[in-house]
Amino acid sequence: MDINDFNPSRRRFITGVLAAGTASMLGTHPLLSKVWAADETAELWIQSGSHFGAFEAKVVNGEWLDTRPFKQDKYPCEMLKAVREIVYNPSRVRYPMVRLDWLRKREQSDRSQRGDNRFVRVSWDQALDLVYQELERVQKNQGSSGVFTGLADWQMIGKLHKAGGAMDRALGLHGSYVTTVGDYSAAAAQVVLPHVMGSLEVYEQQTSLPLVIENTNLIVLWGCDPIKNLQIEYLVPDHDPFGYWQQIKERVEQGKIRVISVDPVRSKTQNYLGCEQLALNPQTDVALMLGVAHTLYQEKIYDAAFIKDYCVGFEVFLPYLLGEKDKQPKDAEWAAGICGLTADQIRDFARQLVKGRTQFMGGWCAQRMHHGEQYPWMLVVLASMVGQIGLPGGGVGFGWHYNGGGTVTSLGPVLSGLGSLSNPPPPIHAADFRGASEHIPVARIIDCLLSPGKTVEFNGETLTYPDIRMAIYSAANPFHAQQDRNRMIEAWKKLETVVVLDHQWTASCRFADIVLPVTTRYERNDIEQFGTHSNKGLMAIRQVVKPQYEARHDFDVFTGLCQRFGRDEVYSEKRSEMHWIKALYEEGVKQGEAIGVRMPDFATFWNGEGYVEYPAGQPWVRHGDFREQPDLNPLGTPSGLIEIYSQTIADFHYEDCPGHPVWMEPFERSHGGKGAKHYPLHLQSCHPDKRLHSQLCSSDSYRATYAVAGREPLYISPEDAKARGLKAGDVARVFNARGQVLAGVAISPDYAPGVVRIHEGAWYSPLVGGKAGTLCTYGDPNVLSADIGTSRLAQGTSAHTALVQVERYRGELPAVSGFGGPQEVKPSAEEAPHATA
Repeated sequence: MDINDFNPSRRRFITGVLAAGTASMLGTHPLLSKVWAADETAELWIQSGSHFGAFEAKVVNGEWLDTRPFKQDKYPCEMLKAVREIVYNPSRVRYPMVRLDWLRKREQSDRSQRGDNRFVRVSWDQALDLVYQELERVQKNQGSSGVFTGLADWQMIGKLHKAGGAMDRALGLHGSYVTTVGDYSAAAAQVVLPHVMGSLEVYEQQTSLPLVIENTNLIVLWGCDPIKNLQIEYLVPDHDPFGYWQQIKERVEQGKIRVISVDPVRSKTQNYLGCEQLALNPQTDVALMLGVAHTLYQEKIYDAAFIKDYCVGFEVFLPYLLGEKDKQPKDAEWAAGICGLTADQIRDFARQLVKGRTQFMGGWCAQRMHHGEQYPWMLVVLASMVGQIGLPGGGVGFGWHYNGGGTVTSLGPVLSGLGSLSNPPPPIHAADFRGASEHIPVARIIDCLLSPGKTVEFNGETLTYPDIRMAIYSAANPFHAQQDRNRMIEAWKKLETVVVLDHQWTASCRFADIVLPVTTRYERNDIEQFGTHSNKGLMAIRQVVKPQYEARHDFDVFTGLCQRFGRDEVYSEKRSEMHWIKALYEEGVKQGEAIGVRMPDFATFWNGEGYVEYPAGQPWVRHGDFREQPDLNPLGTPSGLIEIYSQTIADFHYEDCPGHPVWMEPFERSHGGKGAKHYPLHLQSCHPDKRLHSQLCSSDSYRATYAVAGREPLYISPEDAKARGLKAGDVARVFNARGQVLAGVAISPDYAPGVVRIHEGAWYSPLVGGKAGTLCTYGDPNVLSADIGTSRLAQGTSAHTALVQVERYRGELPAVSGFGGPQEVKPSAEEAPHATA
């Protein structure tokens, strides 16, 4: 069979794969324009996948009309209701667009006009010519330090169509460029935990949940909300963890497992399990942990043998804990005065930890705060004092809420994806960073733009900020992820050219100069794992509808760019989409043969059911090998042991991150802390329950199911709402010295007085486009957050160190401005050659 015969239309579509009682999840919706599907025949159910789960799409005469869950997913995610709208919504990027004044003046344009949303439509050839010309100009004039790439890759599942791989592969053939290290999710933990535990920890598999169910007496959810966050995964989720959590719920009801949630808010997981809560004040986690550690030590109920055999540096940490240097013991009374719990509650909590097998499950929100490195470090110290690290159902982990953490990993192959070339030719432009650093911490991009040439300390390095002139973003939305939106608007004016590849017209597109429309994952063919950590199987990701408007695959976009400097055939290796998919699949077949897993040939897989399930694996204990034989299985730390005191970090001489965990006041804190007199409410901006970051926010009908008065919800306690005269459904103004947003009031007893929440990912929607300080009409919480690094160690985001005030909005309500496409402007006569009529 010829490779071109591998087309979804030729496979054996099985219209009855789900049981007769399985209801369709989505109804139809009027199309915004005529669209065409992968096959213009009668009704088809086409298998595909997403970060929200696998599904089948009903396509009739080229239109995607309905969606139902994949038959192997027993716990499908509600967000599947919104995936169809990713293809069909008013914010879809339809054509290559260029900002009006940039088209006129290129790098000399008026950058204050960025954000006014005035764009000119151009052809693909013209757009790619402009991108290439800018790359050439900047590389020649500024060297490698002038070009910056930003990506997230959260927008694309699939082994072939990874936006970051496509971009890096192409730009690496042209020259070098500035990249980022870390991410916005877990930057502080990513940097500190390798020093303490020898690995990233946050993105790694956890002890298998069946072992937790069998062995654990107490689960401590420390700022961890798996029932909310396990809905999505980096790859296609199988959602199997929900079955295990259902068993945990049953054991809680039977009194066989106790669960305590340490969180200022009653989380979705707490409400699901019906478990207990220690409602501490926001940002006081480390103080509470120190009070618990002090109790464990003073009452001699900590595991001294584990500390001696598996840890280093406890004797250096102990004088701080006991207050020998600062005359302040970090005892339960001291901690109570900070965290809002009573000393008796703290002491009782400490005693509960050592009564049986205890599993600490650490979330990430508490490390997205000022001095965020201290929280995961201190939680490891606490778990070490309890002494159960490496035992089934005991110890500490930081990935239980992510990527199906705790599922049993299969014995199947793990496929690679589109990566760098094995023997690439020399780039057109040799690396030339002109004394600047090749990378920067991702959350420090605004500092970099505002202060090129400035030196900054980061994890033992001294970095020099490059002088960036051109930024290229793919599968990323910096006007969602970055903190302090108004400072960002000013910094963005330093960039001469901004290029964005996307399929949704986000605020990042509005602040770009060249916008290139790329396909959604539902307009592509690919293959992907079913289950990220579980790797339960391999599934075909079939094209549901053909590319809409003038959207192109990232791979094709960058092939076209490479054509302009004679490297297109090197880039593509002369392979079509289906050639690539077949080659990636056959890599898996070879892996399978080596481990005794037999897979069908590609034709059978692709044209058949399109799913292969791997043999089940065995339950596994995180750090189990280390506990059993620490000499033969050391951790990746300098000592090979858990480093309660890190000599490496101590030698950096960072005042804001010494050699062992300590309590330090953040730059602002509610409940009696700095800044609370003027802005008394702590603002949480954690991961949303109904989105993946900013994805799905443009899905109009689905957004309407959770929005309040057409705005992002502001969750607030009954006490705080009453004190401000707020009623459910009101529109509130949320503000501080950094900015102001409108949000819809949602009153909930889940929130303690002094704590409010606006989920991250709400689209930035300025009242006046491009103007710093203007009102955000929808409710982007990063208008209110501060752009301050966690410390000199990690330089991560401190988004959760944010205080606000709230009042009822009394003016005439402005329309929400952040959704929909650009204002298309007709070019003048002299500009017409660059534009599409």
